[in-house]
This record gives sequence, C-alpha cells and structure tokens, in this order.
Amino acid sequence: MAALSKSIPHNCYEIGHTWHPSCRVSFLQITGGALEESLKIYAPLYLIAAILRKRKLDYYLHKLLPEILQSASFLTANGALYMAFFCILRRGLLTIYMANLATETLFRMGVARGAITTLRNGEVLLFCITAAMYMFFFRCKDGLKGFTFSALRFIVGKEEIPTHSFSPEAAYAKVEQKREQHKEKPRRMNMIGLVRKFVDSICKHGPRHRCCKHYEDNCISYCIKGFIRMFSVGYLIQCCLRIPSAFRHLFTQPSRLLSLFYNKENFQLGAFLGSFVSIYKGTSCFLRWIRNLDDELHAIIAGFLAGISMMFYKSTTISMYLASKLVETMYFKGIEAGKVPYFPHADTIIYSISTAICFQAAVMEVQTLRPSYWKFLLRLTKGKFAVMNRKVLDVFGTGASKHFQDFIPRLDPRYTTVTPELPTEFS
Repeated sequence: MAALSKSIPHNCYEIGHTWHPSCRVSFLQITGGALEESLKIYAPLYLIAAILRKRKLDYYLHKLLPEILQSASFLTANGALYMAFFCILRRGLLTIYMANLATETLFRMGVARGAITTLRNGEVLLFCITAAMYMFFFRCKDGLKGFTFSALRFIVGKEEIPTHSFSPEAAYAKVEQKREQHKEKPRRMNMIGLVRKFVDSICKHGPRHRCCKHYEDNCISYCIKGFIRMFSVGYLIQCCLRIPSAFRHLFTQPSRLLSLFYNKENFQLGAFLGSFVSIYKGTSCFLRWIRNLDDELHAIIAGFLAGISMMFYKSTTISMYLASKLVETMYFKGIEAGKVPYFPHADTIIYSISTAICFQAAVMEVQTLRPSYWKFLLRLTKGKFAVMNRKVLDVFGTGASKHFQDFIPRLDPRYTTVTPELPTEFS
C-alpha cells in the first residue's frame, strides 16, 4: 500500500493523451471516435429490434433516430468524459489512488494478487444457483414480470407455468380437435411431412403424469422437442452473430463463409440452450412422477440441475450478468414487501462506481480486465487507450505496463515536465 502514496511529476500529456499535446484536441478526437463507434453499435441494434417488434411507420419517422442518438451519446460520454476529467484532475491524482484501493477488493484483482483462490467451474456453479432461483420465481405466482418472465416463458414454454386459464379437460378436448383436423386435411408426404408424422407417432405413445400440462406430448417427447427447439435457436443466434464478420471477408476469403455454419461455437450455444431446457423439463416431469404433485419447489432442483448445461458454453459474462439481475429482482421484491428501503438513483450510482472501477483497471492493470471489454474500449477510442504511457505508472505496483513493455510514446519535449524517454529506434 505504500506505493499508493507515491506521486509522479508527469502531466496528463505524458501519461494519458500521448498522441497529441493538446487536451482539447485529444478530447475532440476521443469524442469523435467514440461517437462513430457508438452509432455503428446502436443504429443496427435499434433497427433490428424495431423490425422484430413490428413497429409502425410512425416509430421509424419520429422515434427511431432520437433513441439511437440518445444511446449513442450515452456511450460516447463514457469514453470522452473520462479523458476530459483525466486532464482536469491532472494534479489531483488522489482520485486514481482511491479508485485503485477500491478495485483491490474485486475478484479478478484479488486473484491477480494471490489473495483469492479461483474455484474450478465457478461460473457454472454460479449459473446453477442463479438458474435455480430464477426458475423458482418463474413458477411462483407474480414471481417475475415483464421481459424476464416473457424470456423464460419462451425458453422453457408456457407448460411450466403453474396457472393456466383452461382446465385439463378443455385442453384434452382442444388437442383431440386438432388431431381430427389434421386427419381431415390431406398431407403431402414430403420430408417435412414424414418427420412430423414420425414425431406425432412418438408423442401419441408413452407415459405422461396427470400433473403434467404438456397435454399434446408424453414426458419423453416433451423433453426431446424442447432440446431440438432451443438447440436450433442457439445455433441460429450464433450464426447471426457471425454474419458481419463472415461477410466482411466475402471477397477476400470466400471459404470463411463455411465457418458461418460449421463453427464450433454455434453448436456449443445450441447444446447449452437445448440441454438447459431438456434437463429442466425432464427433472420437472420426474419430480411430478415421484411426488405425485406439481410444486413450485420442483423448479429449484430442476433449475439447479439445468444450470449444469453451461458446461457446453462456459461464460463468466452470462453468469455474472444473470446473477446481478437476480439480485436486482430480489431487491425490488424486498421494496414491494416493505422489507428493504428504496434508494433513489441507486442504479446511476452503481453504474458510476462500476464504470470507475473498469476504467481504473484499464489504466492501472489491464491484465485484470475482461479481454472482451478491453477490446471494446480500444474500439470505442480508436485504439488510443493502448497508447497511454503506463511505464510511469509502474511505481504504484499494479504492473500497469505489463502488456505494454515495448511501447514508448513519442513525446514532444516542449510540452513535458520530465525529459521523455526516446523510442528504441532513436536511442
């Protein structure tokens, strides 16, 4: 901790915006690059979302552009204002010291210092616990609302929701009516028809517990169908995410288009989502058979076991995000129940602190930052985050220049307070 009390004589040009001595010009360059990248991110995102939600023409004419600009300006401010305050606080580096002190309590930095021992498959265990709680709230009446409830209903199906507006008898009648209609209509025996006939033959036979609400299928086919459906969804999602990268090399490397469909990650995401649904449904059916009742508590066991599916697609990002959203959900439930107090603007405060920690790590110890987030910062700042003079920050003991050993900025001596070190080719 003694290193944190040290001071350095360098100014903001020598440390931060080493590519240009002017604070104003550097700020404008960062702002322009951040705005450009923000528009590239949010413009297609909002457009695709509008198409999927089947927005009317009025939305495209009056609301689409303002929403894009609002989100783009928000993200631009993240990158631009950091550099601005870096210059404003050039003599008050206490802020950086205190942020560094706070970040030492974070997990990744604790691991880097040897203070915390990592747990093998820890992200999978966290996801199992999170999934167990999410599925329990999903099964409870008014447990989840809004997008979260809709998303889980899409993933696991409405059959796992305990309350339905129709009785079992009515459901059986509706199923029989559908089957009669299928018999009346002549079906062409193409490949799709043969597959459908095969699946229907499986669904008609086999066990189904009286408490199960998947009236059209038996328990075995119910799980198989769930796996196939969500495997397809995961596969297509990963394909769509790779489309921009594949088409960027359409003319230079046409063979890369094949990787769009035969990429390993496509199958991993598909296996993750498909196995999650099938394990959850299979466990739920099994518990209904064993206990001879349908209970919300089944969702805790089924959700936990379904979480093991993350072994196919390990992601700390997904686990941490869902866990934080779960904490948020439980916090608001506590507010509704009058058990915990409400803190105004808590989301803004938490976001500000989180951003400060991430940017602190990006300057003082990049090795502890999530690689994907570091690449995002480089993209947002047009690579300028990588040309900070981190060698002079090594006195604080965080290994600031660990990944930048070969970089020496070309500084103009007229604007420096310390004689700059010359690059290798000039020394």
